[in-house]
Amino acid sequence: MTHDRHMSGTGAPPSSGEAPGPNARAVVASGTLLYRRVAGALEILLVHPAGNFNRRAPWGIPKGAPEPGEALEAAARRETMEETGLSCGALVDVGFIDYTRSRKRVHAYAGPAPADAVPRCASWEVDQVEFIELSRARRIIHPDQAALLGRLERLLAGELEAHDEAGDAARAANSNARHTAGRDTGRDRSR
Repeated sequence: MTHDRHMSGTGAPPSSGEAPGPNARAVVASGTLLYRRVAGALEILLVHPAGNFNRRAPWGIPKGAPEPGEALEAAARRETMEETGLSCGALVDVGFIDYTRSRKRVHAYAGPAPADAVPRCASWEVDQVEFIELSRARRIIHPDQAALLGRLERLLAGELEAHDEAGDAARAANSNARHTAGRDTGRDRSR
């Protein structure tokens, strides 16, 4: 199965787990999009960063930097366990996103949450961990990570192979333009 992933500057998929090519990012992170369905509603596991400085920070997927030599998927699994206490089952690579205001690249892997999942704040790095219904997740997730929610929806609908990266980039740019212009009234800035 072909996975939705961005290509390196050479046009080849990343192979070592690090951001390759001339467009390499200064910071590489890897995380998970764990999901579940409750009464027909799709819920996504999100974390909120800890600390007074982050009181109004957006939520995000559990993620972190890979250890030297660690594969991206392994890093995503480790970070999810460290931040939420949850183990991941089967995961699918859904590509990466680049932050617009920093040189950060986040690789993401999606999969169903364990049936008996009870997330908890397992690290000092997060002060809240919750499964959040998709429409609310769209309002509170970091703007640069919002494209991952669309990819997850397409994955679950069986449309991931036909993913249009250019379309995601345009939607992300429009979302960020609204956010920075202060016209994004749907965003809950209190989280």
